[in-house]
Amino acid sequence: MSMSSEKSILVVDDETLHLNAVAELLTNAGYKVLTAQDGMKALRLLQEHEVGIILSDIAMPGMNGYELLEKVRANEKWVHIPFIFFSARTLDSDIRFGRSMGVDDYLVKPTNAWDLLAAVRGRLKRSQQLIEWAMKQSFAQNAPKENQIQLGTLHIDVARHRAWMGSRQVELSAREFALLVTLAERQDEVVTPGVLVQSTHGYQADRSEASTLIRPLVSSVRRKLGYDKGTSGCIENVRGLGYRLTAP
Repeated sequence: MSMSSEKSILVVDDETLHLNAVAELLTNAGYKVLTAQDGMKALRLLQEHEVGIILSDIAMPGMNGYELLEKVRANEKWVHIPFIFFSARTLDSDIRFGRSMGVDDYLVKPTNAWDLLAAVRGRLKRSQQLIEWAMKQSFAQNAPKENQIQLGTLHIDVARHRAWMGSRQVELSAREFALLVTLAERQDEVVTPGVLVQSTHGYQADRSEASTLIRPLVSSVRRKLGYDKGTSGCIENVRGLGYRLTAP
């Protein structure tokens, strides 16, 4: 993510000198910065702008940092935003209380520039990782049903070329995967070696050649699914006709 594409950083502090110093530091580092001198103005800015991270003092008039954090965490639109306290309060009890409320980091005033920048970069990076993970999960959950095949304990993700037996991922070659998908799409039906060769090798073969090509592929897939050598498992051999996949 480039600096120019990042959301704004919201800095909240009633001490003007410290507020301006932090804002200048972050601006010089390439970030977009919003500032507020109290919690109420901070909430208004959150309503109006996309914010990537919040840096807030604790002791402020009107609405203190603890109350601001509670408001942010109570709003589903803002609950994911990293929140960092900076404060002159150095008692362990103050730090523990802030962390018990769910604050992501706690910096002590006067804030060291390198510590502040490191905290901001780290929290922004982690936030982006969580967003990307959530997007991937959402995509997987909303993937078209035709790309997902479930047969007993066998699960196949056709789009991603992956297969699982229960929780165990099954490592298959491209041809082995094509064979398994072809059988799974016709589950409980007998599929001829000719049809399977068309799927796995991409050409038509006579019955004898097709059987010769498919037999070792079927044996390999059976073993990789976890069945002992010499047993058919869920891929049945229907003599004289072909193969049939049943629920494992």
